[in-house]
Amino acid sequence: MIGIDVGGANVKVVYGDRADTIYCPLWQEAPLHDILSRYDTGEGVGVAVVMSGELADCFLNKMEGIRWIVDTVKEVFPGAVFYGTDGKFHDSPVPALAAANWLASATYLHTLYPDGILVDMGSTTTDIIPLTNPPSLHGLTDLARLQKGYLLYTGLLRTTLPAILRSVCLDNIPTPVSAEYFAASADAHLVLGHITLADYTCDTPDGKGKDRESCLRRLARVVCSDLEEIGEVGAMQVAGEFWRVQGAMIREAVSDAQKRSGARTILTAGIGAGLLAPYLGALDLSRELGPVADALPAFAVMEVFKRSRG
Repeated sequence: MIGIDVGGANVKVVYGDRADTIYCPLWQEAPLHDILSRYDTGEGVGVAVVMSGELADCFLNKMEGIRWIVDTVKEVFPGAVFYGTDGKFHDSPVPALAAANWLASATYLHTLYPDGILVDMGSTTTDIIPLTNPPSLHGLTDLARLQKGYLLYTGLLRTTLPAILRSVCLDNIPTPVSAEYFAASADAHLVLGHITLADYTCDTPDGKGKDRESCLRRLARVVCSDLEEIGEVGAMQVAGEFWRVQGAMIREAVSDAQKRSGARTILTAGIGAGLLAPYLGALDLSRELGPVADALPAFAVMEVFKRSRG
């Protein structure tokens, strides 16, 4: 059995106890077919798929993206089935397939943690999903989840800093930030020690290095400065303030979702699980599930499909 999650920036594949995350930005003529072909194991292997990549701006609309993803997957796995926000599996493109990956995670985890709330931090977004009543979540689009506070467009790697950061305090002087894509969240988290060089899997904003000094230089530009001008201390202040705001944003959304849903146990998953678990006082699912927690929707849709077959 294979579980696949086709995102806009990454493809996640779970096969047995193996979990792979492959950088595959759909807006750059992504080689999705070639990536999936590595896992073609012949007839008799079930394949369950979820997606969120249909929102990529290379597609005119979500339905065009859904069709492309379904067609590309089926070129490699003709018998693949796709999980939708209606809580059902489909074998052809339908609107319900748009961004259903989070629901697969909720459906799978509900039986294990019925009083839980999942905080799944990926490279680009953070899903906040009450597990108390998965059927009540059926039909929620990304628009509805944004409005409910269940989807935060902030992640561990690809978030541009001014998306959530308005100013920093440099030498006790409040300093507005530039609304340019000078640095990404990966730059802040690397210099803060939250991720390693190997974890920095996306492209850099300037196409240059992922080493610490390169990250510091990009962070300095966020306040229209050179690293030589504000020094490492100044660049680290930019990074630290970004994480303070990002963390507080996530904590507040989790608290609000808990109050509305009655969920008590906080669970973390995704590549940001280890960072968020101590911050939120949460259970890190990577310790419970192993490597598949980094690709939770791919693992979950596989398990949900197994359940559906009895």
